[in-house]
Amino acid sequence: MQSVRFGILRVRCRSVVSEFRYPRSDTLPIPIPKMHIFLSALPSPRAALKFGAVVLLGLLPVALSAQSIPPASLDAAALVRRAVQHRLDAARNHAPSRYLLRRTDERHDTVKIIIETKDGDVARLIASNGKPLSPDADKAELDRLDDLAQHPELQEKRRKSEQKDADRVTHLLGLLPDAFLYRMEGTVPCGADQCYRLSFTPNPNFTPPDLEANVFRGAAGEIWIDQAQERMTRLDAHFIADVDFGFGILGRINKGGTALIEQTDVGGHDWELTGMNIHVNGKALLVRSFGFHVNQQAGHYSPVPPTLGYRDAIQMLKKVDPSETPYTP
Repeated sequence: MQSVRFGILRVRCRSVVSEFRYPRSDTLPIPIPKMHIFLSALPSPRAALKFGAVVLLGLLPVALSAQSIPPASLDAAALVRRAVQHRLDAARNHAPSRYLLRRTDERHDTVKIIIETKDGDVARLIASNGKPLSPDADKAELDRLDDLAQHPELQEKRRKSEQKDADRVTHLLGLLPDAFLYRMEGTVPCGADQCYRLSFTPNPNFTPPDLEANVFRGAAGEIWIDQAQERMTRLDAHFIADVDFGFGILGRINKGGTALIEQTDVGGHDWELTGMNIHVNGKALLVRSFGFHVNQQAGHYSPVPPTLGYRDAIQMLKKVDPSETPYTP
């Protein structure tokens, strides 16, 4: 089976299964991916509810009634650069969390509890298609966790994959200030605070340093940045042009795709990815069409000890009573 990666999208050619690497869904969520990639500038499954999504940042213009004008002296590009740096600094000092992730795509609607540990993320499926698991399915999930506890090599493989995703997100985030031209559009309410609203378009003078960075050449949209903490809170983007990879031989993301990513301060200045909605279509290896349509919502964040190991997290997950767990993040 061949695997072709377009930015944060990986398309596996055969059954044409596409995977958004951030929060990982096998780890548990998608490579957002807590929805870790992006925002945060998208942050960690992190590495996916963590980026993942970072590459698709942008906007579908939003009509807002109340807007004010920021200081004329405010440098939009410098503001984005600071926001990206704040995200990268926070990622280096990230405190692990436990959270709830709901992922919906064309075939599945799942809810998982995820616990981040020093050994990588661990997850337990608690609901599918809006219903709690059957007794047999729940037993199979608990047996899977028991088996994982007996095979640390599987968890280590997962941890390394998550780290690769996180490294890719960090790389792409670092390119954002130069990949686009930014314009200050005003300020808008965002939660209990105010956010700067900036529009962005591809920078014609930006030369992508690698294949993945090509995705920036076809996206435009808006980005919101919290005024008080200078953290990115929203990226609402759309593809204004087809994006080819390897001259279109490896693949193409079609014009018209959209990506919406939202990040929230969940307490204590801990910014986590709380929403991601991606809709893209394209082709892999010239002939195989693919569509990636996924919605992820994360919430109910709570801290866990930084020294927590994956086996301890498994025991915590096994004690969870799914009937007492909300299905909506």
